[in-house]
Amino acid sequence: MDGRRRVLTDHDVLAVDDRIAAIGPALAVPEGTVEIDAAGGVVLPGMIDTHRHLWQTAMRGYGADWTLTQYFVWYYLEWGKTFRPRDVHAGNLLGAVEALDAGVTTTVDWSHGLRTIEHAEAAVDALRSVPGRFVLAYGNIQDSPANWTGTPEFRAFADHLAGDDMLGFQIAFDVTGDPEFPEKAAFEVARDLDVPVTTHAGVWGATNDDGIRLMHDHGFMTPRTVYVHSASLSTDSYHRIAATGGSVSVSTESEQSAGQGYPPTWVIRAHGIPVSLSMDTSVWWSGDLFSAMRATLSADRAREHMAAHTKGDTVTHSALRAEQVVEWATMGGARALGRESDLGSVEVGKKADLVLIRNEHSPAMFPLLNPYGHVVFQAQRGDVDTVLVNGRIVKRDHKLVGVDLAAVRAEVERTVEYLRAELGEQEWQKGMNPDVPAAEVLDNPYTYTEYRGDTRPGGQSSDGRTQ
Repeated sequence: MDGRRRVLTDHDVLAVDDRIAAIGPALAVPEGTVEIDAAGGVVLPGMIDTHRHLWQTAMRGYGADWTLTQYFVWYYLEWGKTFRPRDVHAGNLLGAVEALDAGVTTTVDWSHGLRTIEHAEAAVDALRSVPGRFVLAYGNIQDSPANWTGTPEFRAFADHLAGDDMLGFQIAFDVTGDPEFPEKAAFEVARDLDVPVTTHAGVWGATNDDGIRLMHDHGFMTPRTVYVHSASLSTDSYHRIAATGGSVSVSTESEQSAGQGYPPTWVIRAHGIPVSLSMDTSVWWSGDLFSAMRATLSADRAREHMAAHTKGDTVTHSALRAEQVVEWATMGGARALGRESDLGSVEVGKKADLVLIRNEHSPAMFPLLNPYGHVVFQAQRGDVDTVLVNGRIVKRDHKLVGVDLAAVRAEVERTVEYLRAELGEQEWQKGMNPDVPAAEVLDNPYTYTEYRGDTRPGGQSSDGRTQ
């Protein structure tokens, strides 16, 4: 996929150092060049996730049956404060490795568990130990943004990360809508440091139009601002985002399951707002953008059909196409991060962040007729054969290169053991298995007065009921 979404068949891609040096059929290459056979596969740009809470990855799947309220209670009010720097390190390490394995070459670590600078340093140490491209979005849910962004330690930490090509920096906090606008000081710090802000906006019951209005009225909405979810906003708020050039990070699986609001791709497309994709957190969902693309396209189309059906109409041509969703997972992320000039597409001169989808052992990988449709609806993380980041091979022949997965597993297991002991077995089980609401069975007006099913001796039907 190049900058014009063209599908180039039977082409080679030559990477020299950290850049794409040439693209074309049967390229002549320098002697000794490493050759990776991509025949029968798809080469696409490295995917970009613009919002993932990596520090929570050690709790993978723990909150599968949570609502958003239960997530807030567990992490914000009860147990999030028990995470030590080493536990943040373990989660980041596993999440970063998982991202690479799934072909996500750039991940925004929406790291809102950084209670201290030591936590932040642990997060960065983990990211730097993995050969991927990352952005640390610094946050702290245990304190107000004005407090933690205003310390000399925070400013020194931010300055330390300036100018790192492989590790970018954002400030991550939410705007509650309080008329006093207590987040103003944090926005001023971001402006002073020339650092983008990423914020959860349009989250049902948590952040709303008042927050957007306050940001806009005080001049803090910029083209570099990333609004995560944005699933329950008014037309006025979408207009403000569009007018100021911001982008929306859509986490479809999260919005569908947790309840931030219906995935908003249909409405943000109508307002011309740029879109990127994200996975949110592995405490609920998977960590790969194949799931995100598939869920996003399906949710958008489901909403389109439902809207038509309520008017007695039928959708005959889908408005959102597979190639657009693939672009959101690649170039959309690059634009959101201000890196569309060197990431997000396969073009000469851009960074050699590349992914090869190819699996000779999968019956789902042939025939390969529509590459965009195949990537969205057929491929999965197990079909990622090769990954390059900055020209470096980090996965080949379906195996990560230079990653000690056993060591990662051991570190994560130590964190799980610690957290389980801190909670105690009763709280641990309670957190993982929330109460199930009582089911209400509707009255059925169609009651059988006579059953003429197949009967057996003794006056019983085949399902055991007495006749």
